[in-house]
Amino acid sequence: MIFISASWVRQKFQSWSIHHFPKYYFTIPGDQNLISLLESCTHASEICQVHGSMVKTGLVNVPFTLSKLLASSIQDIDYAASIFNHIPNPNLFMFNTMLRGYSISHHPRQAFVIFNGLRAQQMMLDLFSFISTLKACSRELAHETGQGIHGVVVRSGHGLFTKVKNALLHFYFVCGRIGDAHQLFDEIPQKIDVVSWNTLLSGYIQMSQPTMATCLFREMCRKGLKFNTTTITSVLCAVSDLGNLDGGLPLHGHCVKMGFCSDLNVATALIAMYANAGFIDLGRKIFYQVPEKDVVLWNCLIDGYARNGQLQDSLALLQLMKHEQVKPNSSSLVGLISACAAPGASGVGLCIGNYVEEEQMALDAVLGTALVDMYCKCGFLEKAIDVFGRMEIKDVKSWTAMISGYGVHGQAENAIRIFHRMEEEGCRPSEVTFLAVLHACSHGGMMVEGISFLEKMVREYGFSPKVEHYGCMIDLLGRAGFLEEAHNLIKSLPIKGDTTGWRALLAACRVYGNVNLGERVKRILLEIFDEQHPTDSILLSSTYAIAGRLPDYTKRMQEVKEEKMMKEAGCSAIEMNE
Repeated sequence: MIFISASWVRQKFQSWSIHHFPKYYFTIPGDQNLISLLESCTHASEICQVHGSMVKTGLVNVPFTLSKLLASSIQDIDYAASIFNHIPNPNLFMFNTMLRGYSISHHPRQAFVIFNGLRAQQMMLDLFSFISTLKACSRELAHETGQGIHGVVVRSGHGLFTKVKNALLHFYFVCGRIGDAHQLFDEIPQKIDVVSWNTLLSGYIQMSQPTMATCLFREMCRKGLKFNTTTITSVLCAVSDLGNLDGGLPLHGHCVKMGFCSDLNVATALIAMYANAGFIDLGRKIFYQVPEKDVVLWNCLIDGYARNGQLQDSLALLQLMKHEQVKPNSSSLVGLISACAAPGASGVGLCIGNYVEEEQMALDAVLGTALVDMYCKCGFLEKAIDVFGRMEIKDVKSWTAMISGYGVHGQAENAIRIFHRMEEEGCRPSEVTFLAVLHACSHGGMMVEGISFLEKMVREYGFSPKVEHYGCMIDLLGRAGFLEEAHNLIKSLPIKGDTTGWRALLAACRVYGNVNLGERVKRILLEIFDEQHPTDSILLSSTYAIAGRLPDYTKRMQEVKEEKMMKEAGCSAIEMNE
């Protein structure tokens, strides 16, 4: 909070009058000075003092100046709401100001209350009323509410406004209603607005349908429509997702021809495209051709090298970034840290961890989670615990990474403890969180706790268990010796073709020497695969051996040799300091 002297308002009035209107100081109305003063305010405390001055001078009763005060106050939406709630007869501009304020605030759902209040006043709505409310619907994924507003748009005739239609297109895509979005787009009589096409393009990319995005772009080209850098960026993202370099090269050529390569968004998309196609060196050439590089461009190239397995090059770029006095952010390191979780890269991971410490980077939810995940997978559990403890903000992914880390290291009790602590701190677990804790229970042999978590997942949180969750339960029951219970569970699953659960059951049959069930499971696996799998045959032969049926074991191993079923050889790697 910034505290300012009581004379600040008067000084500001005098400053604006003398410096901006020297010849007309005595003739400019006071409200004009006040409007300029409000526009210069950067803190809520300053607006509060201007508000006080308005109350004293009576300008708070003038609708025009009051509207300007309200518009300046939406940076603190609660303060703006306190002003709005004391206005006897707010006008349309005031309602729209509150709609816009809530649509960009942490409480977008409140925009629906304002919208209903506006309709209750029977005022004539304008396009800004709809655009802000639809933005709030998009942020809240309020599909039914948005559809209702769409109906109001049609009945009021505002569907003719291109900006309203674009807001509707964006809303339907965010809510995953591709069919509704495309139907709305098809209803546009003259599809000449490039923003509408761009909205449709970005929508298809958000919905992971890059093929549809490229088809849409071809349609744009056939119609002879002019496209901008936003269009090119979206299409490059689609081509990048497809890994289609043949489709990307002509786009790159067009960017050079049109001078788009100097645009940072286009350059970033080009680098990402080449990185996804495995030609990161071509992406680096584009990087060096950009005169003014921002942190996003640096991050894209660093991440590109990391995803192509060139971790040392990523690390060198990070040092070059520091030399160029470009301050990295959490996104600069997340991709690199994730790549360090791969076998044989723990040394680079430790270097990144040290870099974060040296630069005193804030451990936000994104960076902290990436470090916790990397340290756990590389075997540095204590470092992961230390990072997790120092994170000021933890989201569901942060908690899940720590639970998974404890589970991987065989500390099931600690994984359960962290899960309960997560609930106590008010963070709602996800389906992945339950998968992590079930996996920990499975490896820790905690059958009762595992069953309890599955029940909690369904009854308290309303999740429907997926094959992966049932797979953990089958493994858990099998490890505990409840083979028939595990068999009954896997038979009741809606998906019959999942091999993971059946193979986990077969492995449990080997541990307990249950030949009869093992043979039944082996036959089912043969039906699923429609061919012999070496892992299944070896597991069954081991079951014979443990059960003391050595002739059957010898016979099964002989069949494996005769059928030339080769199990993929495992390998180990040791990372050495050079």
